[in-house]
Amino acid sequence: MTLALKLFLTPCLIAAATLVGRQWGAGVSGWLIGFPLTSGPVSLILASQYGKEFAARAAIGTLGGQASVCVFCLIYSWSAQKWTWPVCAGLAVLAFLASIIVWNSFTLSLLPTFFILILMIDVFAQLIPRRPAPKTAVKLPRWDLTARMVIATAFVIGLTSFAMRLGPQLSGLLAPFPIFALVLAVFAHHQQGADAAIRLLRGNVIGSLAFAFFFLVVGVFLTNLDIPLTYLIATLAAILVNGISLRLVR
Repeated sequence: MTLALKLFLTPCLIAAATLVGRQWGAGVSGWLIGFPLTSGPVSLILASQYGKEFAARAAIGTLGGQASVCVFCLIYSWSAQKWTWPVCAGLAVLAFLASIIVWNSFTLSLLPTFFILILMIDVFAQLIPRRPAPKTAVKLPRWDLTARMVIATAFVIGLTSFAMRLGPQLSGLLAPFPIFALVLAVFAHHQQGADAAIRLLRGNVIGSLAFAFFFLVVGVFLTNLDIPLTYLIATLAAILVNGISLRLVR
């Protein structure tokens, strides 16, 4: 089951995010990847491989990791107004890793980490500039979708393979590594321009509300409920929250 999750679920999810972006724009695509598309499967795999207690503690770190993703989105968005995508990607990844180091220097607890993330989402959504949608469609190369799927899948396999060595907190912090945001933002920036990347990243920050509630549910219920039931409740909570936040993105 864990191998199937790694090899099939992740590429299917990033394919869905890409196709949504082509249909409804970068902002909605960014909103969609605010869902725990990589860290959700990672959390489920950790629970299956290393136990519910490990995954519940990792969920707390994952909330801190998503706060670092918001930092990534902010730095990339600000950088994109001046520089090309390689510079923006490098600065944003460095900012993410620096934020992870700061988070990992503390022993995290569930509710404080959750509320800090909610506060950061609110503030950063205001700090990232709004950009208009493009008037013309961009023709993408045939290899575009395949490349996105391969990159994202490789990350999920790598992280879950080394999770036990990293420990639950650091595994959780790294689980939301913005692989979807990075891949989609770089492709949008290169193919459609900086405004498309900025729209996508602002949508990602707003969409992180679903992420926050997903892992709040996992952190609270996983040790007391069955694994499938916990992740079902978490998924329903995420869908409900992001169904409300979609109005802000559109």
